[in-house]
Amino acid sequence: MDHFLSPKLVSLRSTVEELTARVIMPNADRVDREYIWPAHSMQALAKAGLMGLQVPEHLGGHGQGLLALSVIAETIGNACPSSALCFGMHCVGSAVIAAKATVDQQEKYLRAIARGEHITTLALSESGSGSHFYLPETTVTLDGDHYRINGTKHFITNGGFADSYVVSAVADDGMAQTGDFSCVVVDKDTRGMEWLQPWRGFGMHGNSSRGLRLQDAAVPRTQLLGEEGDQVWYVFEVVAPFFLMAMAGTYLGIAQAALDAAGEHLRSRKFSHSGEALRDVETLQTRYAEMWTSVEKTRSLVREAARRGDMGDPEALPFILACKADAGDTAVKLANDAMTICGGMAYGENSRVSQMLRDARASHVMSPTTDLLKVWTGRSLLGLPLL
Repeated sequence: MDHFLSPKLVSLRSTVEELTARVIMPNADRVDREYIWPAHSMQALAKAGLMGLQVPEHLGGHGQGLLALSVIAETIGNACPSSALCFGMHCVGSAVIAAKATVDQQEKYLRAIARGEHITTLALSESGSGSHFYLPETTVTLDGDHYRINGTKHFITNGGFADSYVVSAVADDGMAQTGDFSCVVVDKDTRGMEWLQPWRGFGMHGNSSRGLRLQDAAVPRTQLLGEEGDQVWYVFEVVAPFFLMAMAGTYLGIAQAALDAAGEHLRSRKFSHSGEALRDVETLQTRYAEMWTSVEKTRSLVREAARRGDMGDPEALPFILACKADAGDTAVKLANDAMTICGGMAYGENSRVSQMLRDARASHVMSPTTDLLKVWTGRSLLGLPLL
């Protein structure tokens, strides 16, 4: 599949592979075991000049699209899924800001991101709307030259560590139509922000997926992205493609890691009584072949979706929608298969393979959920409106 990759992307991936082996992988166990936000990963990526992956080149970034995001997220996700998620959500936030950034916003945010001096992320999810992240209940009220934002966001990756948050909100005048909402960039030091309890999830232990309460948070009008109420376009033109590619890459990385773990165990494990290696057992050969096939099929779908999205192919949407769902299914299946193949050692508390299964399982509940994505894919293929 590397024939899809430009020389620049091959070089970027090589850089990420090196720093992943040197910095990210050696700390991955501690991130998971101690629920640590991976500052070391983000700092290493920043020092390598990768935080501006989605920032236009004329602003100092790499100007890369969906394919690069999926490839880099896969590379990091193979070693530390929490780090991949944190980096991926920063890239999604960067892409959302870049989509309609004013000159002032370009200078304040995008150039700083490209220099590795600023981390951003999305704050869209709410408990009331669940997986329907495009239906915010958080309100935005115009107050002179400021907006006042009130509401509570949940599951904010990089929560409490990012320098800015792209917050979705709906006008509180009762005039907004379903799907009409605004996106405002809220800086970390804004008054009226209250972080909720630290993240203690079943998986993805290091992503700091926290809740945020906003109480009359005053944000300058200049922080508005685009026009008031026009952000429904973000859902399927910017937010969904970049988010789904970041997540598909992350879960594909987990699937590859599970395949690698199973392969290593099959090659190295021998029965003491007979000297027979596990790789000589035909049923395990068959299972490993099926695992490999699943990874390659998913990678082909992800790469094709990203390629179509970057080209502006009008038929790209169902490919993009299917990616995260398929990558999640593959990651869960392969992590489960690796648990079986690796046997009792894999069931040890906090073993690497058990971590893969816990992290992979997050894919199904992370909005948009696997079920919702499959519905949207079907509706798109049948020519029906998604919403």
